[in-house]
This record gives sequence, structure tokens and C-alpha cells, in this order.
Amino acid sequence: MLIKKFLRLFTGSKSYLVSFTIVGVGPGDPSLLTIAAVDAIKKAKVIVFPVSDDNKKSFAAEIVKKYTKFKKNIPIIFPMARKDFDPDEIWSNAVEKIVKFIQNGESVVLLCLGDTSLFASSSNILRIIKNNYPEIITKTIPGISSVSAAAALNDFDLVKKGETLIIKECPSSNSELTSLIKENRGNKTVLAMMKVGKRWNLVREILKKEDIINKSLVALSVGMPNQIIQYASQYKKDFMPYFSLILIRFD
Repeated sequence: MLIKKFLRLFTGSKSYLVSFTIVGVGPGDPSLLTIAAVDAIKKAKVIVFPVSDDNKKSFAAEIVKKYTKFKKNIPIIFPMARKDFDPDEIWSNAVEKIVKFIQNGESVVLLCLGDTSLFASSSNILRIIKNNYPEIITKTIPGISSVSAAAALNDFDLVKKGETLIIKECPSSNSELTSLIKENRGNKTVLAMMKVGKRWNLVREILKKEDIINKSLVALSVGMPNQIIQYASQYKKDFMPYFSLILIRFD
């Protein structure tokens, strides 16, 4: 089945619809776009991108706006973990819009902030399309993640020989975060905690208590104009933006 799919793609058979591509656009800096990402965007007729509501801009769309001026730009509201949205309904409606364009002979790119494999909501759309519309050939182009970018900007080795890298959404409770730190201490582990944001005050107190605040690297809005990368002990504000992460190496 998979071989037939690729044969039809390269022989130009019209029995399969081409194409739907998810493109990782990196964390925020347009210069971090890959050549593959730019190429896919240039070739697509329709650019779909996520917004948190009808009145907000898309960070992903802003990164690639240089390449999308004369294309159909279609915003889609993504749940972003908000309780007032029904995720299943959102994904189904998004797929319906995307499929209509493809059935009309227009190739579609869905923009994904950061990398397509790390906390990517686009995976929900891809799953539905692959299950319900197997005739549509899909492609995924990875992007630079905020974790990789933050590490590079501070010469921080994400993982060395013999170490383990754990990438995890920041815990919401004191006990869970404390357990996570204690379990990985002394185990040659690097911990990347994403989406710190509103949990920052809780996190800061635990980092102090566990005496690791001086070697915990904070990265906020990586690749964006308001980017901040410094050690947690240097960050004095009582709040963090949504795009925030912490890197900790347990020596």
C-alpha cells in the first residue's frame, strides 16, 4: 500500500490528491527557517496557520510572512488547552477546511511553530486526515525547536555521552515538580521543562529549595524580539510569557 502511494506520487496519477504538508517554522526567528520549509511554503497555494482566537495574530504566520503575501492565508483557531473550546470539534472543522482546498486542486501547508514533533497540535489534524482521507498524500517537515535554539544560544549541551534528556511539560504541582527533580538528581539527566509560564512562581521556589536555581537556564520567547535567555537566579520578574522553558543539568 505504501509503495503504491509513492509510485502514484512520482508518476503523477490523479487518483491520489497531493498534497498536505505540515511545516515546522522554528521558534520565532525567520533566519532559522529550513530550506525545505521555505520551499514547501513557496510551492503551496494555501497557507493554514493557528491562532488562539479571532483577534490575535499567529506567531507562526509572522515568521513566514515574507513568503505568503500572495497566497490564500487561512487562520484556524486552535484550542491551546483552553476549556471554552471543544478540541475534537476544532480539529474536525480544521480538517474539513483543509480537505476542501485539496479537493479543489490546491496544495496546502499547515504552519507549526517550532518543531512538528514537540507538543505540536498539528499532529491531531494529521491523524484525522490520514484516517479519514487516505487518498491525500501527506508530508511533515521538521523545524528547529525552542529547546534546541535555547541550548545553542547559551552553548548548553542538551545531552552528552552517557546522559539522558527528558523533555516534559512543566508540572503544575509542588509535589510533582519536587519528585521529578529528586528522581533525576545524580542520574546524568538533563531536564527540559516547557510551558513554564504561569507556573513560574511555584517553579522558582522549588529551584531555590533544591539549590539548583543558579544552574537552571531560563529561555523566554526564543527567537522573538523580546527573547530572554539567562539563569533562573537572574530572572527577577514574578511572571513568564507562554513561550517559556527551563533547562537543568543534574551534575
